[in-house]
Amino acid sequence: MTVRRPDVVVLDYGSGNLRSAQRALERVGAEVEVTADVDLAIAADGLVVPGVGAFAACMAGISAVRGDVIVDRRLAGGRPVLGICVGMQVLFARGVEHGVPTDGLGQWPGVVERLDAPVLPHMGWNTIRVPEGSRLFADVADERFYFVHSYGVTDWALRSDDPNRSPADVTWSHHGQDFVAAVENGPLAATQFHPEKSGDAGAAVLSAWVRSLA
Repeated sequence: MTVRRPDVVVLDYGSGNLRSAQRALERVGAEVEVTADVDLAIAADGLVVPGVGAFAACMAGISAVRGDVIVDRRLAGGRPVLGICVGMQVLFARGVEHGVPTDGLGQWPGVVERLDAPVLPHMGWNTIRVPEGSRLFADVADERFYFVHSYGVTDWALRSDDPNRSPADVTWSHHGQDFVAAVENGPLAATQFHPEKSGDAGAAVLSAWVRSLA
């Protein structure tokens, strides 16, 4: 019997790393389309929101393709969304770059700010601290993952009693200070690191997410 491959849309809003994300997801068993088509993005088994570069530029691109509507509609129906790097950052309430605030998608409270670290960007492999019960990191909690960023969320403010959100599993890392490395929050998940650049460990995270779509 042929097993159906989950269909995943990588949202094309002008960001980079689209094809590398596509290839990585295909390698772990997904049928992947890179598109900005609203109907396809809403209907797919899974949606990936990638992102590299500046928070404000990514938000402008997302808004231009109605990505805010797509994410809202999917989450309202309990349909999985995965954010990667700046694609994770834009899920928070706002980002502040060079003193200028930009509204994010507001799925989680919190502010994306420049890390207080002796060397930026934070570029390279780093360890993570995974909460008990994580699905994405069940087999790779002790592995290293590849980060490239200067900004992050250092204060997690989501209340576990929020009636609109299930309690979130928050994974942390450290570069100068603690920052959020990943979040698993019902149908909404995200990683600050690049799983598509993180070798076997990153592939295991993507594979766990793709399996959850079945």
